[in-house]
Amino acid sequence: MATPRNVLLDGLSAPLAHLGVDLEDVEVVKAGRRHVVRVVIDRNGGVDLDLVAQVSQRVSELLDAPPLDSTIDGAFVLEVTSPGVDRPLSLPRHWRRARTRLVQATMADGTQVDGRIADVPDDETVVLTIDGESRDIRLGDVTRAIVQVEFNRKDDQTDGEE
Repeated sequence: MATPRNVLLDGLSAPLAHLGVDLEDVEVVKAGRRHVVRVVIDRNGGVDLDLVAQVSQRVSELLDAPPLDSTIDGAFVLEVTSPGVDRPLSLPRHWRRARTRLVQATMADGTQVDGRIADVPDDETVVLTIDGESRDIRLGDVTRAIVQVEFNRKDDQTDGEE
């Protein structure tokens, strides 16, 4: 049996891709007598409020029409959001969007690597700058990676998004 989350992921991915948006996740949770449908989106260059409004309108239209109109039982509240800074970097596009950011990666052998993303030349490799030296890391060897919050980030470090 398909869960509401899976049905919505399947039904919303293509229409949102037409808007130039990646559907990162859908969460459906019960909140009292209603459900909360949380749609997490991202795109190269980031997400602004105009895009959130556009996506909210499109998702609302899709949820009110067949075949998705029967996915959620009863009333629901729709939330459209972007991923938080604490979202794990799990796909190559997450790494590309975090270029120039400081990351902490846990490797398959249990070691931890802290470095700045210098490049993501392909879907298999990331180049980290660690203590001033470049190091190629196979993404398949990373078990978990998160962006580190930098409150005093140097001005010459800019987010280079593709």
